[in-house]
Amino acid sequence: MPGDALAHLIRVLQNAYSGELAAGYAYRGHWHSVRDAAERERIQVIEAEEWHHRQLVGDMLRQLGSAPDHKREVIFWIIGRTAGILCHVTGWFFPMYGAGFLERRNIVEYEDAAADAFDSDHEELIDCLLTMAEVEWEHEYFFRHKVIGHPFLRVFKLWDPAPPKETIRARYVERATA
Repeated sequence: MPGDALAHLIRVLQNAYSGELAAGYAYRGHWHSVRDAAERERIQVIEAEEWHHRQLVGDMLRQLGSAPDHKREVIFWIIGRTAGILCHVTGWFFPMYGAGFLERRNIVEYEDAAADAFDSDHEELIDCLLTMAEVEWEHEYFFRHKVIGHPFLRVFKLWDPAPPKETIRARYVERATA
């Protein structure tokens, strides 16, 4: 079982590493496209946090004796650059909506990675993974509250909200003590 969990952890971290690449480039285009100074500043901070997550995840992969998936790196570089460009032509709503939707998934990705770290006897990674989940929670919260009330939500369903931030660690503690 620990071997399966380790293999899964490595796959999740490889996916996260490439996802952070795409996010970093997408947010760079996103903050360049917004007019509101406060939004621009917050999205710049989010971009920096995504690059930091990429560094942390890369360190974890090296610690586990693994490396990024180079094919995914190319694909996600293209995705991130394309998304960053599209932010300039799709209007305000779609980048905000898309970012929030993806950030919601990232919370779960890092929670799952923490569970895999526990199951593979790599408990030293858990705190960092849960901290990244909490930061992704902050990102999702920002984007969700930007799009709430937008008229396009009559057509595009708002994603399910993330549970309260405090539950990220609480759910892990429940799992670890079960």
